[in-house]
Amino acid sequence: MAQDAAQIEAQIDRGDGFVVFDHVQKSYDGETLVVKDLNLSIGKGEFLTMLGPSGSGKTTCLMMLAGFETATHGDIRLGGRPINHIPPHKRGIGMVFQNYALFPHMTVGENLAFPLEVRGIGKSEREAKILRALDMVQMGAFANRRPAQLSGGQQQRIALARALVFEPELVLMDEPLGALDKQLREHMQFEIKHLHERLGVTVVYVTHDQGEALTMSDRIAVFNDGRIQQLAPPETLYERPENSFVAQFIGENNRLEGVVETLDGARCTVRLANGEVIDAAPVNVSRPGERTVISIRPERVEFQPARLPPGAHTIQAEVLEFVYMGDMFRTRLRVAGNDNFVIKCRNSVGQAKLSPGQTLNIGWLAEDCRALDAA
Repeated sequence: MAQDAAQIEAQIDRGDGFVVFDHVQKSYDGETLVVKDLNLSIGKGEFLTMLGPSGSGKTTCLMMLAGFETATHGDIRLGGRPINHIPPHKRGIGMVFQNYALFPHMTVGENLAFPLEVRGIGKSEREAKILRALDMVQMGAFANRRPAQLSGGQQQRIALARALVFEPELVLMDEPLGALDKQLREHMQFEIKHLHERLGVTVVYVTHDQGEALTMSDRIAVFNDGRIQQLAPPETLYERPENSFVAQFIGENNRLEGVVETLDGARCTVRLANGEVIDAAPVNVSRPGERTVISIRPERVEFQPARLPPGAHTIQAEVLEFVYMGDMFRTRLRVAGNDNFVIKCRNSVGQAKLSPGQTLNIGWLAEDCRALDAA
């Protein structure tokens, strides 16, 4: 069975990570580093997602782990064994790609048999493993079909079964759901998550989709500019981002620019661009006079006075846009000179609706308002 986040963290703290990147760097031209001094330990049985925009270094890290790229500097270890110079086919790693990479001239069964044949597994054992792998992904009736006879979702299930059929301890997934439509992609997220929970296999997953990462992962490594910006469980990343990039990249986020006026332990005051002073939780600001960006999640903002918690800071806002989204309402406001301040509320019985041009007071708690770097 898959471990919980606390078990994984304890294992990694002991220094016995199953996958270890030790001061790994990668350059393609000998000068520009696309991966900069990566140190990362992944626990056995963990589902770790490498998340970031295009060009952030996440896919290069996955390719180095798979053996399709070579580290310019540093070591990569798997189960305590250095693998820098071991060819891909001898690393015993399962791979799932966005484009499925199935052999079109082979049946589903033959596609799954291939990685078993190259490992010298006998016919009777091969057949048993193929049936078991197909049953895992609910594709037991499709062994004699060819890939062209399957839908995109079915092909991705077969690609997943092929990666698992030889029972690897580590499976790498590179944007595996990127070619699927939204509804099927969301369905497959939960299928992969539940499969991981049942098998307890270690998964390293690469995506640029932050919603996908939040749904599936034990921990997420947020990449930007060749470095990990923050490494944490999904809830921590969303609720307690450590810098402006993570706050902006993970989920929707309101930003208000200002200057730190006072700083006292777990509380600071910030003067906003319109001159108003608010309380905030200092994260990576260190002194009065420093420029900062205030980060507030849309769902942490309240606009009905009766619902404002005691001690909430209130500020005047003007409604610019009100959008019906089915299960929720999304309202865009002008707040302290920012025309893109968003609040979200559930479409529930008795929920007030707002109109463009309306002015109102909104509020939030200081602990939900994080003072981050202005970069």
